[in-house]
Amino acid sequence: MTESGGPGSGPGPAQPAGAVRLRAFGAVCAGTALVAVHGLLYGNWLVDDAAITFAYARDVADGAGPVLQPGGDSVEGFSNPAWLLLLVLGKLLGLFDSGTILGVPDYVLFPKLLGLLCTAGVLAAWHHAAKGFTRRPALLTLGAGAVLAVIPSYVLWTVSGLENSLYALAVCWLAVITLRALARNDLSRTGIGVQAGLLAALAALTRPDGALYVIAYPLVLLVFVRRHRLPNALTAGVASLVAFAVPYGGYLAWRYLEFGRLVPNTAVAKGQDFPSLETFALAGDLLAYAGAWLSLLLAAGVGVLLAKGSPRRDALSVLLLFLGLSAVVFCVLGPEPNGELRFATPFWAIGALLLVFVLGEALTFARGIRRLAVIGVVVLASLPTVAAFADSARKHAEAPIVPACLVAERYGRVFNGYADVLGVREGTLLVPDVGGTALTSRLRVVDLVGLTHARIAELAGSGDHAGLRDYLFDEVKPTFVHTHQPWSEISGITADPRLDRDYHPLFEGGPKGDWVRKDAVPSMAKLQEVRDYAEVVTNRVLAERAGSLRGSCGAVLRPGQTP
Repeated sequence: MTESGGPGSGPGPAQPAGAVRLRAFGAVCAGTALVAVHGLLYGNWLVDDAAITFAYARDVADGAGPVLQPGGDSVEGFSNPAWLLLLVLGKLLGLFDSGTILGVPDYVLFPKLLGLLCTAGVLAAWHHAAKGFTRRPALLTLGAGAVLAVIPSYVLWTVSGLENSLYALAVCWLAVITLRALARNDLSRTGIGVQAGLLAALAALTRPDGALYVIAYPLVLLVFVRRHRLPNALTAGVASLVAFAVPYGGYLAWRYLEFGRLVPNTAVAKGQDFPSLETFALAGDLLAYAGAWLSLLLAAGVGVLLAKGSPRRDALSVLLLFLGLSAVVFCVLGPEPNGELRFATPFWAIGALLLVFVLGEALTFARGIRRLAVIGVVVLASLPTVAAFADSARKHAEAPIVPACLVAERYGRVFNGYADVLGVREGTLLVPDVGGTALTSRLRVVDLVGLTHARIAELAGSGDHAGLRDYLFDEVKPTFVHTHQPWSEISGITADPRLDRDYHPLFEGGPKGDWVRKDAVPSMAKLQEVRDYAEVVTNRVLAERAGSLRGSCGAVLRPGQTP
């Protein structure tokens, strides 16, 4: 152990508890603040997938049950029940979906604050872990927070309204209790196994792929089994599995009784299946995003530390195991449509700590000019990555991914206006983006993608697009239709002759546009009136939202609103 006092130095003499807590609090707050500052680039943006969970949270809190809209079918159109529960609690406490807080819509502020609080929890986890292998855990924590703050993939999804940061929180605390138990030589204690199992269950109830983390603790036990009595290790491993199975199994039982399925409807709609070997090539996306030079440098640093026999080799091994497992989980989900590596949040959280940890360890081995050389090489290797991150952040600040606000206005409020002009009191609306739509539409929303519609999920997930079109045109017969690419091409709906046969075009056309069912139009005069309305109002909405995609679309989102 060296006396350099660098981030990688071992634990030193005991310090006053108050000072330690103050530094820890400061490091966690400062790191979280850096993430928040980056998040401000995206303004009030929320992704529309998050608004799906918002709609479910509203209906659960209001007593309508797990439905997209009151009176609709009970379908598990969400895949994040733990996050949903937090939103429901916020709704019941009047902190979410109720109005404004300090002039900001609470449907924007509350989920973003939750995301930042979870980030603070991630950094608190890293500080707790760092106390076991460095004299300056606050410095390591702040460094990890700074790294997270420059990664658009982490920040973007943390402030998106989705569950990403809660997912990272569960995985990181699972890693931390494993690290700390290993350092104290009580990894095989039954209580540690129970904690690990419960945290794995939280990860699984936050995202379906989180269930794979149930193997993390048993894997670490297996790697270090020689240090523990075999009966104790087996008991702890079984305890972790039982602790995982009770809450997770309970939810699976409720899911089957409520929805008739053992997997969420979203997985059915996406046609998710067991991964093939080719899917694990997606790990290359993570390395490419992080940057080739920085990834190579980190790999070289890890190799050198393992070869030199770093006194923190055990901690390094556990971090590598969790990083590898998070990469595998990312690959299992397969390619994602929205970009910015939405499912990689735990990978970035663990990778940030690993990067700072390895740098600190490297500095303890270096002296004088060598230390300066190490810092210089790290800076040079980081420059391409930082430049790419800055470009990515700029692009998404200018044109965020599927803004919930735009969806609520364009497909919810605009179609409410169409219905009002035509005098349609009850009707259905077929759209591919249903989150913001469900929050503002007074029409019954039909999900073209199938995330919130069981029958469409079965047809779309199996690739039976001809059957999907038959179901939509011959059975559902939606009053209004909107579609755009890529869903027009995937479903083939705009190429189907029944669209021209049964519907009048209202706005735009071809693979993108709005249509109304002919039997819902009382006269040609009314058809021209609604087309005039569409030309003026819809173009105005698109122009306004194109200039303020990050802005707010009102203090509240309620069914029946019009532009």
